[in-house]
Amino acid sequence: MVENNLAIFQGNNIRRVWHDNEWYFSVIDVVHVLTDSNNPRNYWSMLKKRELEHGIELSTNCVQLKMESPDGKLRETDCANTESLFRIIQSIPSKKAEPFKLWLAKVGYERVKEIENPELAQERMKIIYKEKGYSDEWIEKRVRGISIRQELTDEWKNRGVNHDFGFAILTNEISKATFGKSVEEYKKFKNLENENLRDHMDDTELILTMLGENVTTRFTRERDSKRFNELKKDANDGGSIAADTRKNIEDQIGKSVVSNENYLTEPEKIKRKRINR
Repeated sequence: MVENNLAIFQGNNIRRVWHDNEWYFSVIDVVHVLTDSNNPRNYWSMLKKRELEHGIELSTNCVQLKMESPDGKLRETDCANTESLFRIIQSIPSKKAEPFKLWLAKVGYERVKEIENPELAQERMKIIYKEKGYSDEWIEKRVRGISIRQELTDEWKNRGVNHDFGFAILTNEISKATFGKSVEEYKKFKNLENENLRDHMDDTELILTMLGENVTTRFTRERDSKRFNELKKDANDGGSIAADTRKNIEDQIGKSVVSNENYLTEPEKIKRKRINR
């Protein structure tokens, strides 16, 4: 099995994590490769401090994501995508930076090709999920769900919702109507933190999520909703349709389909048990 959480550069392991539909790389690992520092964490800290004195805040190019540390535990660390890493590398005075830039350029080139041909991105996504242990049937639903979600967010953008905060509000309307929980409440229910909620839904949860978002898109178009309050009503109504389906299923099977089980792979389950001890 391919180790998706590692990238190899000139014989060195660079930790990475798939987040928001792109790879994020460990800044500490990159600093170590480019500087041979015995204390890359301290080097990175001093680099940020030095650049800040010149009015440049490198931290704004990073996000905190959990990665496996040498002791096997998941710890939050500064991570950056390809674009942000280019900016950070510019601040590192090292001859080793040039081949690393070429390597990142290759990653960026592959990303551009995927934008030109979305099927390439979908195929890569399927491979990643497959290597994580997901079934083919689940993967097909997940990919289909991404397409339905994209159609909905495009509709929202076309109607003036052009920021993540607005998307979050509308998405929560659908989630609360469908499952009785906001996205954050659902993540806590499944004992998730930075992970993508949908990556840890079972088949039924994914189908209900798709139904709620698909119906929301249809309501928005049929009603030609434009104001934000109208879009919120569409989202609530779409989620309510999915909720009716959920309740019908629950009546038939005699239990809730809102499950705290998730699709963590075995290695991830072991890591989480270590953290919770």
